Formats: sequence, structure tokens, C-alpha cells
Amino acid sequence: MPNYEVLRLVWWAVLGVLLMGVAVMDGFDLGAAMLLPIVGRSDSDRRVILNSVGPVWEGNQVWLILGAGAVFAAWPPLYAVAFSGFYLAMLLLLVALILRPVGFAFRSRLSDPRWRNVWDGGLVAGGLVASLVFGVAFGNALLGVPFRFDDTLRMTYEGNLLGLFRPFAVLCGLISVVMIAMHGAAYLGVKTTGDIRRRARAVCATTAILLAGLLILAGFWAAHLNGYVIVHSGGPAGPSNPLLDAIRRQPGALMRNYGLAPGTLFAPVLAVGGAVAAAVLSQTPRSRPLLTFVMSGAAIAGVIATAGLSLFPFLLPSSLDPNASLTVWDASSSETTLAIMTAATAIFLPIILAYTAWVYRVLRGPVTAETVAADHHAY
Repeated sequence: MPNYEVLRLVWWAVLGVLLMGVAVMDGFDLGAAMLLPIVGRSDSDRRVILNSVGPVWEGNQVWLILGAGAVFAAWPPLYAVAFSGFYLAMLLLLVALILRPVGFAFRSRLSDPRWRNVWDGGLVAGGLVASLVFGVAFGNALLGVPFRFDDTLRMTYEGNLLGLFRPFAVLCGLISVVMIAMHGAAYLGVKTTGDIRRRARAVCATTAILLAGLLILAGFWAAHLNGYVIVHSGGPAGPSNPLLDAIRRQPGALMRNYGLAPGTLFAPVLAVGGAVAAAVLSQTPRSRPLLTFVMSGAAIAGVIATAGLSLFPFLLPSSLDPNASLTVWDASSSETTLAIMTAATAIFLPIILAYTAWVYRVLRGPVTAETVAADHHAY
């Protein structure tokens, strides 16, 4: 089994992969719901959209559960700070996510257009709010969060819900919304036909170009923000105690890793390049919807990798007391815990991936208005 330092790096990478899984797999159904009034012009169109994600959206949430579980088990202090400090934001996210299953379950129970429009609005709000909250959370992680620890490692959070919506964090929230909308449109380009596919392709191109522009803007902005650097710590294999570190703010620190390791520039290049590729592929005379979807997913992976590499080795800096910031080296579970989790992940993650691939293979092919109308169990 790898040593403690390697295990910490492995679980930092695993956390990043799980976050990518959440955004890529759960993102397209949030994006499809968000686009209901834009891509779906009639009730029949909207039923096609909902049934294109209906068989898979619940399974996609496995990635969200895995991500939260990984934070809880591998990074307990991060879980404590994030879920306590972001309590109201998490509650808002939970309400948004609850709107989705309720909307799926009740929308088609009545044929009254007013009834269906209400639930359509709930599905749109669920996708929009969830995407925005995820992005704002990432933005605050880059900026630093107002928390501190006392001598007994008891955490105190001194922020509030409105305080999370700082200008740069709001920009990150907009990036998240646009990114998820792009991915949802790319997915609809694969799973639908006719006018729905045509409108989805147009939305995909627009949101992809907008995403690329917002990412470039965020990069220039981040280069002038105060970041965090470690002056002294217990080391990569040291004890999990953030109070042993000495950390200071430094202008431009969010760009520091790219200078130290130029190879990490692959992440922002992938993010912007993937978005541009998705825009181009969605508008070619003979569009390639599946490749467009892959490029959209690559852009999402690049965005999340960029955030993680910009922060590394920090997980969640503290703007209130920089020395209390949580890093990969001081916020992990014990070596034994990480070793057991690594062994379990090596066994079960391939099973999850294989099962997911099998499900999508079985459900391959477009969804049409005719198939929806003929299925009495359709949404």
C-alpha cells in the first residue's frame, strides 16, 4: 500500500474525479431541465426532453452521493467546515435538488397546461439554482472562506449566505450555469431528433462560446486576486492538524502552480478548447452530436481540474485566519482509513463504471415524440 503522502494525493485526485463525475453525469440532466422552455416549445417537446433524461437521472446522482461520502470519510475537517459554514447554501441546494424528482413524478399526472407549466418552472429552477450554488461554492473556495479553529480544533464560521455571493464567486456561479446548460444542450443533441435537436445545437454553440469567454475573463481576474501560500507546515506526511501550519496571503498565488509546473496548463487549455470544440462541432454541416457531447464533458473536466490545480495544495483556505486553512497535507483521515478506502474504491468503482456503461448502452438511441406517446409509463 502507498505511503501516507501518496494516499493523500490519491484521495485529492479521487475527490477531483468524483466532482467531475457529478458535473458531467448529473450535469446534463440538470442542464436539460434548465433548457425546457428554450428547447421545448410545446408540451410534446418537453415530454421528449424529460424522457431523454428520465431513465438515468436517478442513477446519475450516485456520483453526488459518492462525492459527499468521499469528503466525509477522507477529509473530515473539510466536511465539517463546508457543511456547517455553507449550511444555508446547502439547504438551498437541497431544495433545488428535491424539486427535480417531485417535478418528474407529478408533471404528467394532469393534462392541464397550467399544472404542467408550474412543474416545468420547478424543474427549470431546480437545474438553475443547483448549478449556481455549485459554482458559487467553487468561487468561495478559491477566494477563501471566513472560518477559524480554536485550540481544541473547534470550528467557528463567521460568514452568512449573502456573503457567499461576492463578485468573483458570482462569476464562477455564472460559469457553472452556462457550463451545465451547454452540457444539457449537447446531451439533447444526442438523444433527440428534428426541431428539438436543431434548437439544442444552437443553444450548445451559444453557451459553449459564452463559457469560453467567461473562463478567459475568470482567468485574468484570478491572476490579480489574493491567494494563499504555505510558509511552514508539518509536511506531506505530517499530522492532520491545520493549526501546525503557517500560511499567508499572496497576490497572484492562484497562478503560482502553473509557473512551477507548466504541464498543469493542460487543465485551462482543455476547458477553453473543449468549449470551443463543442461549439464548432455542434454547428458543422454534418454535426457529430456524440463527439460534441464528449467535448462538452471534456470542457467540464477541464474547468474542475483548473480549480483544483489552482488551489493545490489547499482544499479550503480561510480568509479569516489563513493559518487555519485546510490543505491536502493537514485535513485528511488517518493513513489506515485512507488505505482501507483505497482498497474498497479499487474494487467497487470499476463495478459502478461498468454498470453505468451497460445502462447507457441499453438505453442508447434517440427519444422521439412517437415513442413517448406510445409509452403509458413515460413522464
